[in-house]
Amino acid sequence: MNSFKYPVHGVGLGLRRAMLSRLADQSTESVNFWEVAPENWINVAGRYGKQFQEITEKHPVICHGLSLSIGGPTSLDETFLQRLKQFLKEHRIRYYSEHLSYCSDDGHLYDLMPIPFTEEAVHYVANRIRYVQDVLDQRIALENISYYAAPGKQMEEIDFLNAVLQEADCDLLLDVNNVYVNSINHRYDTEAFLQQLPAERIRYIHVAGHYQEAEDLLVDTHGSAVIDPVWRLLEKAYALFGVVPTLLERDFNIPALSELLEEVEVINHLQTKWINRACDHIQHT
Repeated sequence: MNSFKYPVHGVGLGLRRAMLSRLADQSTESVNFWEVAPENWINVAGRYGKQFQEITEKHPVICHGLSLSIGGPTSLDETFLQRLKQFLKEHRIRYYSEHLSYCSDDGHLYDLMPIPFTEEAVHYVANRIRYVQDVLDQRIALENISYYAAPGKQMEEIDFLNAVLQEADCDLLLDVNNVYVNSINHRYDTEAFLQQLPAERIRYIHVAGHYQEAEDLLVDTHGSAVIDPVWRLLEKAYALFGVVPTLLERDFNIPALSELLEEVEVINHLQTKWINRACDHIQHT
């Protein structure tokens, strides 16, 4: 896969307001791009607004939404879509992604709910994705989510995901931690799942930590360090798809910035390793 396909390159970090005060005291040269939830920054003014504008002027920034509710039963929020479109243009945001889930039904549910894995849901969601892409006048990516129940399931997760991507003609944000969490909770093979993904649609990757509730139950929390099996799964993704831009997520229990940058360096190391391996392969062919 060629780098021109990607909206950003290298390694990214999710930007949280709690980090802003630390950025001036810590070098972040190892971070190639930042990701924000637009809902947390739209119409933000004052000190935070100025700091955010400084970041978007100096660094590549992408957006990962929280409230689009692409699979929700109620109409899409037209007012939010117009505000989002303006925000993306105003701050020259490189790309926009959302969750393949829903979070509202005449009011926010404050969680990411799984869309039923059915043919009917494929058509419904794909139609809404196409509409959002038309409104925003750009392609978007949908993220494979973690889920703990599959109500009304008529097809496998991978088949549902691929069907939505194909019918909507949209892109994929691949979350390798969610693949790992789901593989434990729903007992499937991670590598087989990755091998069935449409490589040409992957725009970037998320990696994060989770919580082990029990031996056979993991909870996707983004509140702890990435564990070794997830790092290994990221390497499998690089082996299959090449070195895709990869972002470290941390949403709560946020440690010192230096600790997050240590995990950023792990991603940098893995990317360099696979780039060198690819170069060696080319030289010997």
